[in-house]
Amino acid sequence: MNLPPRPPLDRPLAISAGEPAGVGPEVTAAAIARLVGFDAAGDPAGPADTRWRPADFLVFGDRATLAAAAALVGAPGLFDLVPVEHIPLGAPVVTGQPDPANAAHVLGLLAGSFDAARDRRCGALVTAPVQKASIADAGIAFSGHTEWFAERAGVDRVVMMLAGRTAALRNPLRVALATTHLAVAEVPAAITQASLLRTLQILHDDLRGNFGIAAPRIVVAGLNPHAGEGGHLGREEIDTIAPALAIARQRGIDARGPLPADTLFHPRVLDDCDAVLAMFHDQGLPVLKFATFGHGVNITLGLPVVRTSVDHGTALDLAGTGRAEADSMIAAIDTAAELARHHLARPG
Repeated sequence: MNLPPRPPLDRPLAISAGEPAGVGPEVTAAAIARLVGFDAAGDPAGPADTRWRPADFLVFGDRATLAAAAALVGAPGLFDLVPVEHIPLGAPVVTGQPDPANAAHVLGLLAGSFDAARDRRCGALVTAPVQKASIADAGIAFSGHTEWFAERAGVDRVVMMLAGRTAALRNPLRVALATTHLAVAEVPAAITQASLLRTLQILHDDLRGNFGIAAPRIVVAGLNPHAGEGGHLGREEIDTIAPALAIARQRGIDARGPLPADTLFHPRVLDDCDAVLAMFHDQGLPVLKFATFGHGVNITLGLPVVRTSVDHGTALDLAGTGRAEADSMIAAIDTAAELARHHLARPG
């Protein structure tokens, strides 16, 4: 991939290295090495005056784990140059085998990096993947980054959005979710007029404030097949979604729909909008990941900080092999820096 030029930021990006037994430390090391031109394999990093600097990052992780990851990807000594906020492990790392004893370490990475961004010591936060099951096995309630950051920030609602570029579309494909990590059986009850209005307001406000889109256009999917087929396949569109969209439009939000999800993801629709709001996780994200996987970015909207992440998980089977791709981490870093330019210009 073509590497993004260094942005004009006056503070570093905070990076959480993620689950230490997964690919997080490797993709963090590989991405930073490529951006700063430290790649021993000779991958072109652009002219020296456009490269990122080691000081453009503040990495939260275990120093020894990061050093081993850097050596694995061909950049030994990288973290002698790149600043590291050392958070010690709770137990030795066995590659590919997450240990619940390291759950406190992982949450320490999230807390430290989030606080650095919230205090504006860092311009934005980028997260490598974590292993939710391992944290839960430690007896800690944890359904994902998105919900954890919302609780730490003290906000009542955040919105999960994934984004990526595809050759089929003029604009980036952005898919936000009305519900996140819920069992499918729980989704209908979780979709209310109030929750949809709050989600649409957050999506609208962030597209304006952090993405610099003056008049965001949002297309909204229905919940049921064929958007309910006039009530024959479910009434959520009639009773909940359409009334919420009508109120949103009265509030100045350009929210269109509800449209059938099976025909919504087509260039004739997507080229005329800035984001899609899907009703549940596996309605919207399979399409986006098929189109952009490995280059996509996970973005949390509604936080007091900019937070982006990779579009993949811990890939335990790849951990320690040096074969994990860093393109999504590079895209997450680039997106965080771009959003931070808008975010830091706002009061706060």
